[in-house]
Amino acid sequence: MKIPNAILGLAAFAAFMPLANLPAATGPAGRPNILFIFSDDHAEAAISAYGSKVNQTPNIDRIAAGGARFTNSFVTNSICTPSRATLLTGQYSHLNGVPVFNRFDGSRDTVAKHLQAGGYYTGVIGKWHLGSDPTGFDRWIVLPGQGEYVNPDFIVSGKRKFTIEGHCTDITTDLGIEWLKTRPKDKPFFLMLHQKAPHRTWIPDERNRALFKDKVFPEPDTFWDDYATRPAALPENQQRVADDLNRLDLKLEPPADLKGEARRAWLMTKPAEVTVNGKKLTGKELAKWKYQRYMQDYLACVQGVDDGVGRVLDYLDQTGLAKNTIVMYAADNGWYLGELGLFDKRFMYEPGLRVPLLVRGPGIKAGSLPAQFVANIDLAPTFLDLAGLPIPDFMQGRSLVPLLHGETPADWRTSIYYRYYHDPGHHNTRAHLGVRTATHKLVYYWKKNAYEMYDLTKDPEELHNLLFADGAKDPAIAAKFRELKAEIARLQKEFKDDGQYADSADWPAGSADGPYTQYRRLDTKTVAEAIAAAAQP
Repeated sequence: MKIPNAILGLAAFAAFMPLANLPAATGPAGRPNILFIFSDDHAEAAISAYGSKVNQTPNIDRIAAGGARFTNSFVTNSICTPSRATLLTGQYSHLNGVPVFNRFDGSRDTVAKHLQAGGYYTGVIGKWHLGSDPTGFDRWIVLPGQGEYVNPDFIVSGKRKFTIEGHCTDITTDLGIEWLKTRPKDKPFFLMLHQKAPHRTWIPDERNRALFKDKVFPEPDTFWDDYATRPAALPENQQRVADDLNRLDLKLEPPADLKGEARRAWLMTKPAEVTVNGKKLTGKELAKWKYQRYMQDYLACVQGVDDGVGRVLDYLDQTGLAKNTIVMYAADNGWYLGELGLFDKRFMYEPGLRVPLLVRGPGIKAGSLPAQFVANIDLAPTFLDLAGLPIPDFMQGRSLVPLLHGETPADWRTSIYYRYYHDPGHHNTRAHLGVRTATHKLVYYWKKNAYEMYDLTKDPEELHNLLFADGAKDPAIAAKFRELKAEIARLQKEFKDDGQYADSADWPAGSADGPYTQYRRLDTKTVAEAIAAAAQP
């Protein structure tokens, strides 16, 4: 077992805090409650605490103002299902068995099982997207597969499913608050509250749709990037705002006489022209319009998430739970808001690699800005350390508790290893791996045997691949290239990456999207009824 920072006892944890701020005990040894709020595809650039130029997130900002905002937080495989498996296991995809959208093996050891065995009352609510039923949770209610935005189905233990009417973001927030109200009061709790939003197809609630429908957003400086020095993968990608948003993404209304498969085919078409207010748009003019429609709906979905965060924080404040509850906000992946002309995630460029991470609670200095390199492999060890529980050796990450307490461990990592497998897959994004250091990034498209390298201090937007054309002939560039390749090799050895899933023929079986046909349908339920049903075996 790894020795957690909190295992020496509550005294060491409390010594960091002023005596007057010591939390009232709510469970064994007065351990803190842990509330982990997780959104789907929420870009750092769409959070005002991270300097957003396009929206305001006052409630997520409350977490930053009252605690820590990590300035160098990264994901290790930027798609939904692998990120969620890493969250549970603290492992890279090649060890947790989820490199793509395959089914997670629920018999695996997870952080939830350790917290449950350690005396915590555990729960997960909202988006799960791992194919198997949750294990290690005392009470859970999750979306089947990707889930729906409007009148979504939920599943609970006992292979049961039902509909809750309303918008998924509001419902998930309501379920979280109801779970908190009805939990056992003699144990500390660990709740994973997972929002579906702002995942594609970006269907916001009506109040926020109306708020954003007429707003206009500046295009990023790199929106019209021609990928001149990066010929390996970017030119053939299919996640470009100008070319790859379909009619459903753009909320275009199909002809009334289209039904069934014909209607679906119409909605899935990527339009090369659209008539808006009687004017036919094509080319660059159409691309600019598509960007506005995309941003309006995406940011309206983000606002719904922020509204929900505010309601949960208010509940904690009103009930006194905030005094002894660690609140963490994060997203499963990075996201592109038109940078490099892209939407979606996947690529290892900065918008897809970076993820928000904000934490507040007892012992965490308000307004702190930890700058160390952290990754989603670190979240599971952190949950256990906060709970004063041992960190098992199978977890590859490190506890963030020292960073939350203002410490700077001398042996903290100075680079991040990344690997994306889903090729062939959605958006024609080519498989790649790489390393990111404080100053440079090296990306390797292994199926193409092609490299890209960037000096992030001089080229933060990653427009100039240093290895393009004859770049590698420059002695300084060649030396940095060798250094970064050696760092990749070192990290692969450290993290035991032997290329287990490099070939798609070796991907594990099963799907994160079900099927869920074997689940017995119950009547439509209210939030209170749903939480009561989730408590039943």
